[in-house]
Amino acid sequence: MAVIDLRSDTVTKPTPEMRAAMAAAEVGDDVYSEDPTVNRLEQRAAEVFGKEAGLFVPTGSMGNQIGLRLHTQPGTEVVCEERAHVLNWEMGMAAMFSGCQLRTVRGERGILRWNDVASVVSTDGPYYKAQTGLIWVENTHNMAGGAVTPLEVMRELRDGAHDRGLPIHLDGARVFNAATALKTDVKTLTAGYDTVNFCLSKGLCAPVGSVLLSSAVNIEKARRIRKALGGGMRQAGVLAAAGLIALDTMSKRLHEDHANAALLADALSQIEGVTLRRDDVETNIVIIHTVLSAPALIAALKEEGVLASALNDSTIRFVTHHDVSRSACEQAAKIFADVVARATRTA
Repeated sequence: MAVIDLRSDTVTKPTPEMRAAMAAAEVGDDVYSEDPTVNRLEQRAAEVFGKEAGLFVPTGSMGNQIGLRLHTQPGTEVVCEERAHVLNWEMGMAAMFSGCQLRTVRGERGILRWNDVASVVSTDGPYYKAQTGLIWVENTHNMAGGAVTPLEVMRELRDGAHDRGLPIHLDGARVFNAATALKTDVKTLTAGYDTVNFCLSKGLCAPVGSVLLSSAVNIEKARRIRKALGGGMRQAGVLAAAGLIALDTMSKRLHEDHANAALLADALSQIEGVTLRRDDVETNIVIIHTVLSAPALIAALKEEGVLASALNDSTIRFVTHHDVSRSACEQAAKIFADVVARATRTA
């Protein structure tokens, strides 16, 4: 039985073109900055985003934490959305590695607005309150269902942070999805952000890696922090070769994943006992709510060859990607409808 894996776009496999490039990659020791393929990836990523320099890292979490460490001092606060990846999925590393605490703000559909951020920013005043060290934006927002922060809001947040003398970091794990949805490019979308981190290993299909982008001075500091975190990968060109294809080729097909997510959302919204806000499905993530037990539905789906994620007792996430076709999404929706119907009859 063929499995339809909609748990995450992290499950994508490298393409045949990537595998060939990995096998043929020219390599060196990246800790000495001597791996030509890694250097080419970092330079190309900086060019695409309009930044001075880039740093190849094993994971998005590492890239995020390096960015956080670059901008903050122990005892300062990082302002982020309350469902942000840095808060919920990075093992408390803001406190453990950088000595910072996270000050959360609830954004509608995960989208921060400067007025909401400004209400908790503290850059002077009484000694009993921690001072703000960094503003943190996530676009797209994973736990908000792949919500896209519009370009004008990205600029508003950037300008508001800089007016207060604060740096701003973008967790752009799926920033190419955001740019695709907004019909713009990542250079325009991230202009002026002090650091940007994006993933090669999600919808872009590379097997490993993210890239942190910033000024040349910041990236030189970031190399030292990466080494402290164990991120010196030596002959990493075999991985960077796939990253180059991810960056220049796979980023251009994300509209297909968005269309499949829209198709999936339309089908799921017709199932009795399932609710979702159809207009909220902007990219490749579909989050639904059910009156039935989400973990039980996930287990039943697995028996039928469909994999998805239960976020809690009543919420399920589906993520479309390169390795799940349009017909597979249609089949998954039909199987889910049958599973829900059986569960409803026995409830």
